[in-house]
Amino acid sequence: MPKVGSSEYLQNRERLLVSSISSSLLFISKQAGHKITKTEMQMKIESLRELFIDELKDLYSAENQIIKALPKMIKNATSDELRSAFEEHLEQTKVQVERLDQIFEDLDESPRGKKCKGMEGLLEEGKEMMEEDMEDEVLDAALIAAAQRVEHYEIAGYGTVRTYAEQLGLDDAVKLLEETLEEEKETDQKLTSIAESVNVEAEEAGEEEEEDVA
Repeated sequence: MPKVGSSEYLQNRERLLVSSISSSLLFISKQAGHKITKTEMQMKIESLRELFIDELKDLYSAENQIIKALPKMIKNATSDELRSAFEEHLEQTKVQVERLDQIFEDLDESPRGKKCKGMEGLLEEGKEMMEEDMEDEVLDAALIAAAQRVEHYEIAGYGTVRTYAEQLGLDDAVKLLEETLEEEKETDQKLTSIAESVNVEAEEAGEEEEEDVA
């Protein structure tokens, strides 16, 4: 068994995380009852390289959807720390799209042609949540939850394509995807850290509300 804290131990934990999240997302997709269109049925993936490109297109669509969704999350966040984290991640996401563009250019492939249904669903849930009537502190807690669902989706996706790139010997792609994967993990950790104080404030806001009602 690898020593706790060793490089091998951390890599094994990462693989387990990616595998667990990927399995969960597959289950969610099946439960959603998404119908495969005629066009999707005609797209036959016959090699790991084709699967790699297909997954990259899914991430490309996901990232662009996030870029469109983040400004509203920034506007709705009341915590200065949370708002700053969202603003930072928006700029970071734009750079991540540029990395994907570079990979597609190196592969002589187009990034277009696929819409990420998984991210579309996650962002729609976040949009509905922001329309709920909540105390400011509770809304911040809910925004963090929604954002971390997005981060976990991306961690699973980038972990998968990085592994494919390694298998295919695409060293430049591996480096770019690893950069993004590490950024997504750091963002997830930052949100967890912010949640530690935001969740306490949300709980206190709820207690104050109960006292006012009483």
